[in-house]
Amino acid sequence: MKTTKYITAILAAALSSSLGLTASAAEKQPNIVHIVADDLGWKDVGFNGATDIKTPNIDALAAGGAKFTQFYVQSMCTPTRAALMTGRYPFRYGLQTIVIPGPAGYGLDPSEYLMPQTLKDAGYATAIIGKWHLGHADIKYWPRQRGFDYQYGAMIGELDYYTHSDAGVLDWFRDNKPVKEKGYTTQLIGADAVKYINAQSAGKPFYLYLTFNAPHTPYQAPQEYVDRYQHIADPTRRTYAGMVTCLDDEIGKVVAALDKKGLRDNTLILFHSDNGGTKNAMFAGQMADLSKTKIPCDNGPYRDGKGSLFEGGCRVAALANWPGRIKAQTVDGLIHAVDIYPTLAALAGAPTAKCKPLDGVNVWDTIAAGAPSPRTEVVYNVEPFRGAVRQGDWKLIWRSLIPTSVDLYNLAEDPYEQNNLAAAHSDKVAALQARIEALGQEAAKPLALMYVFKVGLAHGKPAMGSVDGKGAVTVNADDPSITDEGIGSRDIIH
Repeated sequence: MKTTKYITAILAAALSSSLGLTASAAEKQPNIVHIVADDLGWKDVGFNGATDIKTPNIDALAAGGAKFTQFYVQSMCTPTRAALMTGRYPFRYGLQTIVIPGPAGYGLDPSEYLMPQTLKDAGYATAIIGKWHLGHADIKYWPRQRGFDYQYGAMIGELDYYTHSDAGVLDWFRDNKPVKEKGYTTQLIGADAVKYINAQSAGKPFYLYLTFNAPHTPYQAPQEYVDRYQHIADPTRRTYAGMVTCLDDEIGKVVAALDKKGLRDNTLILFHSDNGGTKNAMFAGQMADLSKTKIPCDNGPYRDGKGSLFEGGCRVAALANWPGRIKAQTVDGLIHAVDIYPTLAALAGAPTAKCKPLDGVNVWDTIAAGAPSPRTEVVYNVEPFRGAVRQGDWKLIWRSLIPTSVDLYNLAEDPYEQNNLAAAHSDKVAALQARIEALGQEAAKPLALMYVFKVGLAHGKPAMGSVDGKGAVTVNADDPSITDEGIGSRDIIH
């Protein structure tokens, strides 16, 4: 009997060491609060250098934990959220191109075994409070059907902060049932997260996926928050700053709730944006015309933003905090969104045997202690018309549509992508193009492109001009048509 206990102790110590935890921490599964901001710029938080926007609560988490300089996501919302939930690059299941549009009927393949399902297998309570955006037209895609015990918030990607709707359609639910209530979404999400934390017990670990829609468009903020930023001349930046500070306040309330409940010391908090801040109005959303608006996001020195494969679109503000478990420091190691799944599963002691082959790797030692990252490659994306990959310090962006283009950068020497080295390093270009080509052979067809082509090529009423400006002449569609053979049945395909 003593021998058995001794062997068990040895195995527990080995597991603890492999995760970068002390033996006492390994005895208890951590709570996980996974906070995702929406379209937040790299430099729109204080810990990355923002001076006009105040984020004291987020900054305090960064100061006491790991601040990441190379935390990567996909360049748009749906692909990033899919990568987080699956631990797999979105090109593997067709979600690599743009977001899921409101009128679209597709979603994240139900055959993918998601992170909340895996954590539930390890005894976790699971909740999503906030934005989902991985399928909404059929409830088979909804969070409660994908491993979350509790759900509150929006299913789609963009909604009015006060009416909680898009184009007159309510997008606000609790446990699959529509909710009509007043309030600003950021504050409602924060309040529900506090309520959820207060309902938890120390005896059962929980995973809270806290996904704010702030500061995504439309740019709306409570007047009291806008009034804090009278020193900002640009009105859109002023509103945006209010949105970010409101987000920061709600995160502060969540941390305070953990402290009050006595759960803080055994809770890992992970915070990051779902993509870089928007720089191009084309990617800012569809609820308002922003083509003539100065987009307020600030990605600092990084090139471009949301929707692009440059660093500004994919390298995001991120931190991790766990008192006594994560060293306070700046972490430079490579981490990608796909790594979160296997890392959290390892911390939770959750098996991943039910998952499809993961692209992610366990980066806990990098997060907790700044150890060299096991990740040496980042796949920014693989689409039929473009792809980008990083191996070591070398990054290639290849646009295959005519006119084609190739960009090659050494990110160690040129992190802001100012000097294209493709002409001088043809061998490196060829090697990275071959890698993208190989990944393309493994890729599923982009569901978004299939949807767009279907909608765009669907037979419908022609947009016909007229000399007199009165529009097209109409006929009775039930009249017979004249064919080469003479009078025949209607030439209409149903």
